[in-house]
Amino acid sequence: MRYDLVVLFEHPEWQKPLWAALDQRGVRYAALDLKRAAFDPDSVPEAALYFNQASPSAYLRGNTRAVPLALSLMRSLELGGARVLNGTRAFLLELSKSAQAALLRSLEIPHPRSLAFNDPETALALWGGGWPALLKPEQGGSGARMFLLHSPDELRKLLRDQPSLWLPDNLLLLQEYFPVDADQGIVRMEFLGGKLLYAMRVVSHGAFNLCPSEACNPESGEGSHCEIPAQAPSKPVEFYPYRGVPAVAVEIGEKIMASGGLDVGGIEYLEAADGRLMFYDINANSNLRAPIGQAFGFDPFERVVDYLAQQIEQAIGHRYLPTE
Repeated sequence: MRYDLVVLFEHPEWQKPLWAALDQRGVRYAALDLKRAAFDPDSVPEAALYFNQASPSAYLRGNTRAVPLALSLMRSLELGGARVLNGTRAFLLELSKSAQAALLRSLEIPHPRSLAFNDPETALALWGGGWPALLKPEQGGSGARMFLLHSPDELRKLLRDQPSLWLPDNLLLLQEYFPVDADQGIVRMEFLGGKLLYAMRVVSHGAFNLCPSEACNPESGEGSHCEIPAQAPSKPVEFYPYRGVPAVAVEIGEKIMASGGLDVGGIEYLEAADGRLMFYDINANSNLRAPIGQAFGFDPFERVVDYLAQQIEQAIGHRYLPTE
């Protein structure tokens, strides 16, 4: 095979720390840019291991075609016997917030009530989650197309005035809203190989774009490479290492990862006023944040390369020695 590893990607800024870690380790890899790509289903696979880093938010950057190509390529690879990390099963889950809710229900994990819809009047007739409520996209990413709505008329007006909110899939969700302690924010746990890598608290200051990549949410709040601006926050989004994450939250996160077929991913939950942990977001494209890992004493991207090397070893059936 031509490569030991092929990484499927669409956002180059997100990948720079991974490229650096792979280069330092001497891994023989290729980076497949999904924005401009083609593949022959009869010729795959060409690598021992594939790592999917595609994002549902690709359409926000004018790269709508990246997602269907990623899915088609991964299907062909999997049918050809390739090992694909965060393959079609995981990626389809990330592309569908309604599927995430259904998975959480099947696992009896507390989560906000959601209603998927393609017609606002039908949704309003069926919605029983109260107001205010969150409007979210079925295919999300980077906090795009999210709004806190306080009445049915706000929903009607929003969709009347901004019909582009239906794109790219013409499916939206109403989701039950839970206020959180503004100083505590929400909790995001990052998992690698199904096990907790680290947890962090994310304080939003009113923003919906909580992407943990430093390219999107830099510490200073300036120089962002994200196309989704913060929704008028008073400060930049803040990320803090969370050493006290409850064991029950970690166990739930591990269960979600295993049941959803995710190899690498981020799980988000909030702490409701009554003390319940409400799980609400599953991310297969996990943008790690180096300062958080460093606070725990390691480089998270080096840990990812360790994991990738282990997976290459399993795929080739013998010890893997990257080139020096």
